[in-house]
Amino acid sequence: MLPWEPYKGSMRKLVLAFDVGTSFSGVSYCLPVIRGVARYPAQEHVGGDSKIPSILYYDLHGDVRAVGAEALQEHVIEQAEDEGWVKLAWWKLHIHAKHLASSHIFGGGIEPLPQGKSAVEVLADFLRYLFQCARTYIQECHLNVWRSVENSIEFVLTYPNGWEGQQQQQIRRAVELAGLISSKEEQSHVHLLTEGEASLHFCVTNVIAPNMLSPTIIDASNYSDDADNQSDSQGVIVIEAGEGTIDLGAFSMKLSPTSFEEIAPPECSLQGSCFVTSRARTLLQKKLLGSKHYSNPTIIAQMVDIFDNSTRLRFRTPDESSYIRFGTLRDRDLKYDIRSGLLKLAGQEIADLFEPSIEAIIKAFEQQSRVASSPISLGFLVGSFAASDWLFARLQEYFLPLGISFCRPDGHA
Repeated sequence: MLPWEPYKGSMRKLVLAFDVGTSFSGVSYCLPVIRGVARYPAQEHVGGDSKIPSILYYDLHGDVRAVGAEALQEHVIEQAEDEGWVKLAWWKLHIHAKHLASSHIFGGGIEPLPQGKSAVEVLADFLRYLFQCARTYIQECHLNVWRSVENSIEFVLTYPNGWEGQQQQQIRRAVELAGLISSKEEQSHVHLLTEGEASLHFCVTNVIAPNMLSPTIIDASNYSDDADNQSDSQGVIVIEAGEGTIDLGAFSMKLSPTSFEEIAPPECSLQGSCFVTSRARTLLQKKLLGSKHYSNPTIIAQMVDIFDNSTRLRFRTPDESSYIRFGTLRDRDLKYDIRSGLLKLAGQEIADLFEPSIEAIIKAFEQQSRVASSPISLGFLVGSFAASDWLFARLQEYFLPLGISFCRPDGHA
């Protein structure tokens, strides 16, 4: 039902929502307006970044030494090398349901957990850090508010569609280990929902609701002034393409009154954007294998980071070459297509890196459409991976001939 009903409780509460991603994470809060924590330690753009890298450093004793943007500081990296600290990135992938295909996720740049540390304990350490950042931010931004709500906090955490009961219990255990709640009896203050459900709420609030009066995305031909037709439903598919997982949810939507019902089991695959980057790492290692200089792991790692933050996002067509700017004007080796610090890659090579992820989405959609109780006529692509123009173009190319309206809401990332 839209618009959402305001909170009518008898006591003041704070809602903290944690988005722990494979590559980046953040916190939102409601007091009562929904805002994002926009200031974290060691951020380059102070007050402007709402997310931090999902990175931790552990020392040889298993203690946390640096988290998030702090772990990217030059002096921290230098100290980590000198003292043998363990760096963890993409550690969230260590938590996954056994039924999901996962043979491809290890060995591609994903570090093993520190000795004696479980994935749940790492998640707890990271949640503790995020909570401390959120508390500091709220204390600095809202005068005398924290004391009035610190004992009445509701915690919201999302998880991939494919995570089952075991993974959900691991999240709850991590919340307890992080000190966000003091006992199992307080688990009622911890609320879990799938990333697919969260994405649906985003689409409802930011796309469907604003267009209900003058529908430009929703197919208005499915509806008329006739009361009987107003009760007709429209099938909606929400594709939450994230860094680690890709989640698909299929729903039946009614506009009068507005309601949603799940019409097919949710789908999940471990083929998010980080696996495009992982395949890029493998490609670069093969292409530069014979080079004494450019096959250096440090240079490869630099290229992979640039690919992930730039080349992957800019790629639009396999008909044009792509480039990774990694060095200086002196970097030149025509044998390996390196000129003036630019490594040249064929457009089709880049397109091939995306294909397993695209195929996983199409396969998951076809599975849902076979069992859905209503035909799908509207699709949304959201999540950080949705920033890829190539991913959106390829999926649009697939969905439009099926008569499915397909869009990428603004603010998806």
